[in-house]
Amino acid sequence: MEILVTTSTPRFPFPPQIKRHRKFSRPQLLNCSRNTGESSGLSRAHISKESGSLDVDDNGKEERKRNDIWQLFEEAQQNIMYLNKQRLLAMEELGRVKNERNSLLDRIHQLEMQNQATARKDKLTISSELLLRIDALVLNGMIGITEASDLRRLVIDSRLSLADDIHDIILKNDAEFLAELRHLSKTTKGNGFHIIHICTEMSPVVSVGSLAPYITGLSCALQRKGNLVEVILPKVVYGIGVTFIEPVYYSSFFSHDKVYGYLNDFERFTYFSRASLDYLVKLGKRPDVLHIHNWQTSVVGPLFWDVFVSQGFESTRIVLTCQGFDSQSLEQPEKLALCGLDPSTLLRPDRLQDNNKSHLVNVLKGGVVYSNKVIVMSSVYTKGYIISALGQGLEPTLAIHKEKLVIAPSGFDKTAWDPSHDNFLPQHYSADDMEGKLMCKFALQRYLGLEEGASNILVGCIYTGISEDLDTLKKLCWIASSKGVQFVFMRYGQIPGVSTSFEICQAEVKDKNVRFIDEYDEELSHLIISGSDIMLCPSLDDHLLQVPPKAIKYGTAPIPVNSPDSRFRDFGNDSSERSKFSLYINSAFGNMSLGQAVDEIKTNPLEWNRRIKDGMVKDFSWESECTEVHISAYQVVKKL
Repeated sequence: MEILVTTSTPRFPFPPQIKRHRKFSRPQLLNCSRNTGESSGLSRAHISKESGSLDVDDNGKEERKRNDIWQLFEEAQQNIMYLNKQRLLAMEELGRVKNERNSLLDRIHQLEMQNQATARKDKLTISSELLLRIDALVLNGMIGITEASDLRRLVIDSRLSLADDIHDIILKNDAEFLAELRHLSKTTKGNGFHIIHICTEMSPVVSVGSLAPYITGLSCALQRKGNLVEVILPKVVYGIGVTFIEPVYYSSFFSHDKVYGYLNDFERFTYFSRASLDYLVKLGKRPDVLHIHNWQTSVVGPLFWDVFVSQGFESTRIVLTCQGFDSQSLEQPEKLALCGLDPSTLLRPDRLQDNNKSHLVNVLKGGVVYSNKVIVMSSVYTKGYIISALGQGLEPTLAIHKEKLVIAPSGFDKTAWDPSHDNFLPQHYSADDMEGKLMCKFALQRYLGLEEGASNILVGCIYTGISEDLDTLKKLCWIASSKGVQFVFMRYGQIPGVSTSFEICQAEVKDKNVRFIDEYDEELSHLIISGSDIMLCPSLDDHLLQVPPKAIKYGTAPIPVNSPDSRFRDFGNDSSERSKFSLYINSAFGNMSLGQAVDEIKTNPLEWNRRIKDGMVKDFSWESECTEVHISAYQVVKKL
């Protein structure tokens, strides 16, 4: 019996790139019988064309057998190589899928955190949304100011218990919303305050100086503690009801490129102050506290007591915050008539008459005189030192009204500034686990192109100071960099004169250990504060960026540029007048120079690390001492 046989096909398909080579030119015939007549295995044979008999050539048979085996071996090798390549590709694909899975899980975690933040935000904003809806009902004529006042009091007194109940009805139309609101009964009496800020800045809406972060930071902190906060701004956030005042007949008042610095600033801001009070009367709002700020809204004080108090504000009190006394606004008395005040009754030493130029009125002085409480923002100075040395001509007035004065330190937003959950950092860390801080240092060194190493002391500086300090900074660079200390300077803002001086400093300081960053970057600022061992601070009383308290939270020592700071030694010796922040920073870093700090890091690392960790667990955010001072002030004025 003759059978035609070909090489069997492998169980797996050959890849296209592997060619199958055949050495057979013709099919082979195999002998399938034995002499015994039994079936046997297959064997290859030659066929005689003449006789048709099998001519078996043993040598040829062995040669072909070896060729067949070798061919199968080559094909097996090729298949193994192909399978190995496919395995590697599969492993790469598996790695990619795992990475995508991890990224997806991280994204899910971020979304869950955002959802939690949104839920929390809804809780905080619900009362403000209610009040704005009530304002709209008044403006639409659906309710009168008396009912509006009652509804606001309902919201204020029950804001914690109403948040869940009102969430479903807040989106209803006005008629349904009003019907639901009228049927809501008070369930819990609240102990917080209804505070309305009348101001000219608020982050991120209008941000020029230190007032903007203060308004937003304080307002959010107050609301998280159960108070209700609203803000009135000139028309030019998070969890806060904001009302913009837009002039109709004087539309050019606030259609400027800048907030301040115009010849008609007095007219602009007195108009805004008067319009804000008219707005509150029209809507029937009766806040516990009207909180005014700097000279720009200080005229609210005399306007309130001389004109508006009898229009339903008998239980409202006035609090003034001063970021400083450098700007006071001196004007001709007759201009007061523009906002409805009587100049003849106010040009007096005990009212608005300026202490040095008796023919002029001083608007900021009027705010101090007519407010029930005056909060001066200072993280390091005492009340006595401010009254005697920082009043800028208001010292006699501040001395007369010293019982009104309280001092509050600045803070920072701990939801954004905390190394344990800061999304801008390559690795999180805390006082209990400092490994992440070292990773932040390495990341900053890599970013700046500096030599990486834990032993390389790195000094950061976010420069907001005056140009005179740059000479000191240059000297510090030259001295410290010669000892291997690394520096990074980042400029904040574009201030004429200062910007030029900064560029000159950058050109003069050429050192492998020094880096300059010309433009402020918020994300990079987190890395600089976390990755540095020391933050050089032009001032420890920093209300704009709050670098000193942030540095303490991130385990970085805030060292003043001018140290030992002669100004710091004169801040006042009465510890009862000093803030908690001032007491801490004075004992920990206030009298330490950069050279002393560098030496202690090198020679006494255990004590240095203990001091650093001790500061990290303290809370100097807006929600801590700053808010406590303000709530205490509100409590005092409400008892008057």
